[in-house]
Amino acid sequence: MRLKPDQIAAALPKGLSPIYFISGDEPLQLGEIADAIRVAARKAGYDTREVLVADAGFLWHDLTESAGSLSIFADKKIIDLRLPAGTPGAEGSKALIAYCERLPEDTLLLITAAKMAGASLKSRWFQALDKAGCVIQVWPLEGQDLMRWLQQRMLRRGLQAEAEGIKILASRIEGNLLAAAQEIEKLYVLYGEGHLSKQQIFDVVADSSRFDVFKLMDSVLAAKVGRILKILSGLQAEGVAAPVVLWALTREARVFIRIKQALAQGQNKALVFKNNQIWDKRQQLVGDALSRLGERDLNSILLLSAKADRQIKGQQQGDSWETLLAVCLMFAQKA
Repeated sequence: MRLKPDQIAAALPKGLSPIYFISGDEPLQLGEIADAIRVAARKAGYDTREVLVADAGFLWHDLTESAGSLSIFADKKIIDLRLPAGTPGAEGSKALIAYCERLPEDTLLLITAAKMAGASLKSRWFQALDKAGCVIQVWPLEGQDLMRWLQQRMLRRGLQAEAEGIKILASRIEGNLLAAAQEIEKLYVLYGEGHLSKQQIFDVVADSSRFDVFKLMDSVLAAKVGRILKILSGLQAEGVAAPVVLWALTREARVFIRIKQALAQGQNKALVFKNNQIWDKRQQLVGDALSRLGERDLNSILLLSAKADRQIKGQQQGDSWETLLAVCLMFAQKA
């Protein structure tokens, strides 16, 4: 059975499929669909989860073993299988076909894969998955589909905007849904729930100072204290809203925590970086920062960020910028 990405939310409450295969090169949609399936599975009693990454060194016998073993603490299990290459290869094809022919009881197989070539749609392994489970292919959004997605995403945050405002947002993010989600989050942080004018949207998403916020984060991760002080002072002098800086800092801390937890579970580092949008140019920078910051450090950063948030809401602008500086320096510690 095949479903479109926007159909999965309505389909999950009607009953779970034994297999879900999600593929595509639009990471935000892919990740959120997989998350929705995991949440629905947990509600249905699938309390155990095992993550398998089919990279170059993966043994497909591990899938068979996982399917045949049940935890003594739970009756239902999710096998979370990642296919970074998009296809399973010859050995993997046989393993997936065999799995589909003998579906294990009380087991949900969730497969997430990169974009597939058209020829793969005719392969035996794909046809087996399609027949036994549910296939969801994710495509980049364009035109009216993108506009509808942006409008729905804003509504989820309690935001409304005229068509012209949404067009401004669409032109800014150029089809990158992760960037769109971040911009919508900034709009919510700055303005709260309600109706946004096109000028408000333009002021946030078209403001060139946003690039300085990202430069600040690179300096923070590189532990360049002098540059941190210079950029942060410049942002304050230019009238950049403190919540935007706070948003960037807390987002980075939460991403780091997710990465650390995934790596602790034994997941492949390259895949974890890809899933969290850490591209080639930032991987060394992020890797160095991850090495010096533990989860306790990152949680302390979030606690101090909460203090900055209270100061911002209390109109204590001077104090909030001092706290934001302290958050930056906590990131730069131990370098």
